[in-house]
Amino acid sequence: MKRIFVAGHNGMVGSAIVRQLKQRADVEVITKSRSELNLLDQQAVAQFFAQSNIDCVYLAAAKVGGIVANNTYPADFIYENLSIQNNIIHSCHVANIQDLLFLGSSCIYPKLAEQPMSEHALLTGTLEPTNEPYAIAKIAGIKMCESYNRQYKRNYRSVMPTNLYGENDNFHPENSHVIPALLRRFHEAKLNGDSEVIAWGSGKPMREFLHVDDMAAASIYVMELDQDTYNANTQEMLSHINVGTGVDCTIRELVETVAKVTGFKGEIKFDASKPDGAPRKLMNVDRLADLGWKYSIDLEQGLATTYEWFLANQDNFRGVV
Repeated sequence: MKRIFVAGHNGMVGSAIVRQLKQRADVEVITKSRSELNLLDQQAVAQFFAQSNIDCVYLAAAKVGGIVANNTYPADFIYENLSIQNNIIHSCHVANIQDLLFLGSSCIYPKLAEQPMSEHALLTGTLEPTNEPYAIAKIAGIKMCESYNRQYKRNYRSVMPTNLYGENDNFHPENSHVIPALLRRFHEAKLNGDSEVIAWGSGKPMREFLHVDDMAAASIYVMELDQDTYNANTQEMLSHINVGTGVDCTIRELVETVAKVTGFKGEIKFDASKPDGAPRKLMNVDRLADLGWKYSIDLEQGLATTYEWFLANQDNFRGVV
């Protein structure tokens, strides 16, 4: 029986990984709540790994949030994320745990990276200022895994997801990402009988979205590849792998699809005086495709199941009042 620890099991990605791993008869999934194990406590983390006989770790724990949260709490974002990563990765090494998967973010790439963004774009330009502290922490996590692989021959891999959404997302009115924010806004507009919803920006920027169940599937797939397959078709050791659909849409198309899924019948207006952000953010997923994995949940289908989950859980999960 393989003992697998999922750090961050209450989060959107961590919970999806747990759901999929628990379907397997040969896996024992280990989780710890924040009250049971404070991942910011170096000594507690070291003691846990020293005593728990863990075979593999999925490092999905992180402090995350949207633009407002990143702008408001930059010190918290860089300190907490660096601390969690340092504590877990180093403690895994000390406990002689060979296999670990670190989950990063597409914000590691430069603000003006060539589209679609390939793994080679890392550290080639200036980051987006609004989430630079978070991005730097994630880059440090990638380089930490890479460094332990080089120095100690560990099998610490990193995956970089595009924009994620799905079950167990955060629907907080200020601190959430674009899809949960839109789902909540259109849901409330429908309930209130509003005649219109105003969306920020021109609607022209293009974004890529991946359902969290696909992200979990890709994470497990990458972690379980044998070393020869993992390093095939490349001239170098892979420091990280992009995970996405390789398909994007305009924000206008996203907003219209959310309106359709939620059943909002009013008018949609775009406030072009509000900032658009980067014109396009799309991941190059050729490496992952070469390794044999592709997404399975299209955007409208994923939005529909996410909205169903929102309706079923809106009274008792984080972010909804």
